[in-house]
Amino acid sequence: MAGPGGAARARFAVVGGGIAGVTCAEQLAAEFPSEDIFLMTASPVIKAVTNFKQVSKTLEEFDVEEQPSSLLEKRYPNIRVTQSGVKQLKSDEHKIYTEDGKEYIYEKLCLCAGAKPKLIVEGNPYVLGIRDTDSAQAFQKNLAQAERIVVVGNGGIALELVYEIQGCEVIWAIKDKAIGNTFFDAGAAEFLLPKLTAESRETPIECKRTKYTLEGSEGKGRPTGTSDKLGSALGPDWHEGLHLKGTKEFSHKVHIEILCEVKKIYLQQEFIQLQRTSLTFPKGEKNIEADEVLWPVYVELTNGKIYGCNFIVSATGVVPNVEPFLDGNNFAVGEDGGLKVDKHMHTSLPDVYAAGDICTAAWEPSPVWHQMRLWTQARQMGWYAAKCMAADALGESIDMDFSFELFAHITKFFNYKVVVLGKYNAQGLGSDHELMLRCTKGHEYVKVVMQNGRMMGAVLIGETDLEETFENLILNQMDLSAYGEDLLNPDIDIEDYFD
Repeated sequence: MAGPGGAARARFAVVGGGIAGVTCAEQLAAEFPSEDIFLMTASPVIKAVTNFKQVSKTLEEFDVEEQPSSLLEKRYPNIRVTQSGVKQLKSDEHKIYTEDGKEYIYEKLCLCAGAKPKLIVEGNPYVLGIRDTDSAQAFQKNLAQAERIVVVGNGGIALELVYEIQGCEVIWAIKDKAIGNTFFDAGAAEFLLPKLTAESRETPIECKRTKYTLEGSEGKGRPTGTSDKLGSALGPDWHEGLHLKGTKEFSHKVHIEILCEVKKIYLQQEFIQLQRTSLTFPKGEKNIEADEVLWPVYVELTNGKIYGCNFIVSATGVVPNVEPFLDGNNFAVGEDGGLKVDKHMHTSLPDVYAAGDICTAAWEPSPVWHQMRLWTQARQMGWYAAKCMAADALGESIDMDFSFELFAHITKFFNYKVVVLGKYNAQGLGSDHELMLRCTKGHEYVKVVMQNGRMMGAVLIGETDLEETFENLILNQMDLSAYGEDLLNPDIDIEDYFD
């Protein structure tokens, strides 16, 4: 309906056509079938959740599909999609101005504008940020001509990318000691590493259960909240259907440079003028040779090494996309750059909510939940934000959604099923915890994080079938000291104890 001055009016408006925004709009549309729900999105396609299944109390699996927005309007006739980005928000007037010159008046608004890739450098044609299916497609075009690339970053996307690339030399620069740090510890990384170089499937070898505490220095580690948050607009299967193959005929060629970051990037001309030496692809530890080849771009790492390559992939996490909304609005912003939200997904401004990658959870979290910019959380937050908006609009009260009780994520790496629960990397537990491990090479890897006899987190790689049991043990915080090592004994059916 048109308001004064040709502005369209609606009770509810949502900005963003990603998982959080679409889920929020769908939920509002279902709860208020006679109200128009405005959804503003800069892209012609929206991201819809399909094949959703609840695997356990807190674990869920779903696919993400890009669909034309007309499909969404067909499913929910009361959703009105505007295909235009937001130019300005005037929160005190409850007004939104879109790039196409239209204005909208809302009663309640949810901002779900996501996040954008955190690029190592802006505006360099040889640096590609990767975080969604579009950038993966662009990446593939470039890879077809590439002989060597440098991958920077240590989240899930970098991990999968390196695993999928064939026929191209990969120099992988990570700032941690081990790969996949956002999801794993060094042990899990070691378990997965053979897959990077394997030509064929290895046979499983039993490896015994161990229990270890942290290396002296590691216990203190980085404070929580500084880990590079992964903007998972991609999700686990983004590379399916992409032919990630470079120009060379061999399979995997990956060299990992640990504990380093990018210091500087040089274009070919600059590099020639510098008269410095770059390195060939390392064949072994000893023979590090100067490279005779001229590359389009060169990367200098903080460990002093320089490599030439065809291009650089920046997979270093994301920055919340708050730009269009800050101007003239006094939002409280979190340390990670997101809009702070309370336990009802409310920002610091009246009638403005936020969900997904754009927001920063500023409530006191459950001891075994933390925010991570992942598809699962975008869906949960979008759904819950809609419930909160509805409750507020109807003057009802609402309890915090159960999905925020326990961090739980299910994904796939290197074709293994991977489940991470709670404080799976001992996030925020300091040095006051111990880890127990069970590992069968090439088959499964089970790690639990224990504190004062209680299970605080777990990583399960492979078909372990332990996720529901462990989920319950973390949720009910039962004292497990009596079981000691037997907790992970494969000959004891742990489920029998805890029904």
